[in-house]
Amino acid sequence: MKCLNTLSDQQLIHLYVDGDSDALATIIMRYKDKIFTSIYLLVKDRYLAEDIFQDVFIRVIDTLKGGRYTDEGKFLPWAMRIAHNMCVDHFRKVKRSPTIKTSDDRDIFEVLNFFEPGADQRMMAGQSHDRVKQMVDLLPEDQREVIILRHYADLSFKEIADLTHCSINTALGRMRYGLINLRKMMTERQIAL
Repeated sequence: MKCLNTLSDQQLIHLYVDGDSDALATIIMRYKDKIFTSIYLLVKDRYLAEDIFQDVFIRVIDTLKGGRYTDEGKFLPWAMRIAHNMCVDHFRKVKRSPTIKTSDDRDIFEVLNFFEPGADQRMMAGQSHDRVKQMVDLLPEDQREVIILRHYADLSFKEIADLTHCSINTALGRMRYGLINLRKMMTERQIAL
């Protein structure tokens, strides 16, 4: 029997549809950090993010069990699209536009898997992360969203464009201007990372 961790997303999905619940658990573990972090960065509320995250996987399970999954080999972008749409739906329900911000909670940086050999380096990295988060908070909403989806969710620019209903060039432009604005802020504040 193959180790489930070595299987592709598509193989895991087929196993799950055929009744192997461990296959679903494997794919959830593979992407839970990226999906949860992206939701959390969009909604800025841990409890709401947990609720939406659960709803995302309920929808994923319903779609898989119903035989309606068609994005062969593109599980993460498909699940991210569901998550993004559920966040947008939430903001529509509360009749306000989504605020895309980074969080004050350090958990988002676990996704980045920084090598932290000593306490001094952990402290310096934490201070750098806090500065970056504060600066990302100051970016215009569309630039924040692209930076979050690219760096925290690891989506391609094509996937970001599809998710945000804009062209690839627009997504690239938003990223470019977001990075330019971050560099300006770093220069103005004389911040070195």
